[in-house]
Amino acid sequence: MASGHRLGRPFGLLWAAYGASALGTWLAFGAFPLIAIQVLHAGPAEVAALSSVGAAVGAAVAVPLGPWVEFRRKRGVLIAADVVRCAALLTVPAAYALGVLGFLQLLLVSVVVAAADIAFRAASGAYLKTLLPDHDLLTANSRFESTAWTTTIVGPPLGGVLTGLLGPVATIAADALSYLLSALGIRAMGGHEPRPRPRPTARPRAADLFDGWRYILATPALRPLFLNTALFNGLLMATQPLLAVLMLGTLGFAPWQYGLAFAAPAVGGLLASRLARPLVARYGQHRVLVVAGTLRALWPLGLPFVGAGTGGLLLVTGIEFGLIFCCGLFNPVHATYRLQHTPTDRAARTLTAWAVTTKASTALLTALWGVLGSLLGVRAAIALAGALILTTPFLLPRRSGAVSGTFGS
Repeated sequence: MASGHRLGRPFGLLWAAYGASALGTWLAFGAFPLIAIQVLHAGPAEVAALSSVGAAVGAAVAVPLGPWVEFRRKRGVLIAADVVRCAALLTVPAAYALGVLGFLQLLLVSVVVAAADIAFRAASGAYLKTLLPDHDLLTANSRFESTAWTTTIVGPPLGGVLTGLLGPVATIAADALSYLLSALGIRAMGGHEPRPRPRPTARPRAADLFDGWRYILATPALRPLFLNTALFNGLLMATQPLLAVLMLGTLGFAPWQYGLAFAAPAVGGLLASRLARPLVARYGQHRVLVVAGTLRALWPLGLPFVGAGTGGLLLVTGIEFGLIFCCGLFNPVHATYRLQHTPTDRAARTLTAWAVTTKASTALLTALWGVLGSLLGVRAAIALAGALILTTPFLLPRRSGAVSGTFGS
């Protein structure tokens, strides 16, 4: 089993840092919209802007970070990204305490955090390639995935208790603290990271900004998976606000029932992430990737048929369990496959381009589906997203390609 495979103290500290920040993120889940509504009395358009506009602008801001991260030591970038996120989030409780908190500040903080998130993801993937050999990457990604689902299960309920006792601003402070703990854990790793190769030119070029996308689109092993990820994630996330309207509004579910329907199925992700390594060992990486990627596309078709009462609650919980189980299996295999097909000296640029595209497509499709929900109705818009998600398996890699080692500048 993956849990018995030792990856060394440096990875253990990186894993602990990831767990701390992930728990903080889920403790503060929904805190920004809640603050906007309860503290600032914001309307629906402003609340939607926090998630869609903030993420989209943050993704745009992060575009130059890929080339910048590539030619720097990744451990220092990870610490800096954590410190930036901590400092940005701490301005919220500080401004609240002083009575000067405003919507513009929340929006700016969401932009900074989104951009720092992308920089952290790019640097962490590139750093992981230098920290572990290829044959240990799936074990590492499976542990990250299991930690992500564990914090998904425990974080929101604990955050709800903290919000009830101290208010939503307290969860923002807890999230900021988690990034500080993450930075301290990464700093404690020590060790000597390989020196990144020097920048080919003395000054950055505008063309360098698009190097990550050029590599992805020129690589047959990555191009279909890149398109699959952007479309699947964007369409799936676009249905979440509509599903909230359907369940909390039309069907009259209580908030705790809505939360339970999405928190309890996260157990499926935890179970699946622990199965990834033995399944890949038995059936091969490519087969597991394609089968899990295909199965996850089937579950959203059931969401438009969710009804009221216990039956409806059980249906949405079952759909989410199946969906999350497939995602929990797909995600670590996908992350490993992507790293193995990306050369170390291009990892940061490639992962930045990937994360920017995913965030931007999610923001765009969420805004579009909000309009479609108004025009077509909530159920019809959810059904349309489910039908389009059915096309995503055709974008999965059709064959197992050789692992990339180099790519000319």
